[in-house]
Amino acid sequence: MREWKSIGVAVFVTMLAIGGAQAADETYPDWSGTWRGRPPNKWDPSKPPGLGQQAPLTPEYQAVLQASLADQAVGGTGSDPYSSCLPNAMPRMMTAIFSFEFVILPNITYILFESSMPRRVHTDGRDWPKEIEPAFNGNSIGKWIDTDGDGRFDLLEIETRGFKGPRVYDPSGIPLHRDNQSIIKERIALDKSDANVMRNEITTVDNALTRPWTVTKTYRRQRNHVMSTNDCNEHNQHITIGKEIYMLSADGLLMPQKKDQRPPDLRYYSRAQR
Repeated sequence: MREWKSIGVAVFVTMLAIGGAQAADETYPDWSGTWRGRPPNKWDPSKPPGLGQQAPLTPEYQAVLQASLADQAVGGTGSDPYSSCLPNAMPRMMTAIFSFEFVILPNITYILFESSMPRRVHTDGRDWPKEIEPAFNGNSIGKWIDTDGDGRFDLLEIETRGFKGPRVYDPSGIPLHRDNQSIIKERIALDKSDANVMRNEITTVDNALTRPWTVTKTYRRQRNHVMSTNDCNEHNQHITIGKEIYMLSADGLLMPQKKDQRPPDLRYYSRAQR
């Protein structure tokens, strides 16, 4: 009986979702299918990676980036938290190296990713709460806009706050401030000349920056793509011990990640028997 009750509730919830989606189709844009960003994996797609991104960082955080790049140059992972399988987080997740899709309902829009946690964009007119539970992808409030007055929304504006870290923009380790007081604003819409191309103008306000940093991401629609799950832990060979990151070799043994790296502290292990 309990099993049938669970199935009934699931079907009821699914019917509500389908009904909401059908009602929304008459007012909301056709963002069906899956979407994927264009490589390579860098924050500002119009500029070279690393220092070539010309991130408007304060001197303190410019030094953090340079240290990350120096560590990567000798085989390390720099300050990229994804090497330890921490979430890509916002705003990095919107580079969309893996596919994502939208589920649009009247009061909320879900953005579902193959390789990251889902985003929930509340579009019910709510205000910011006095306290926000910090999260890697933050807390998002959005607003649909009909820019051409044809009775159908074509632009989604999103503001995201309430973060926890560490977070970076891309694999080079361009950092966000450790206080996690970022405010990230997005303007998402289809390209006017190609409905299979989506633009996302992302502006980041962060205390590690000397000014707001705006980049535009481009995503392409994949109508026949089947969403899968990319779990970082499944193939991750990086092992973090203390402040050092080591590698798991093909034979299952711990090995250094970079030249002249010291082994971990083995004080809790007895000496190996000869």
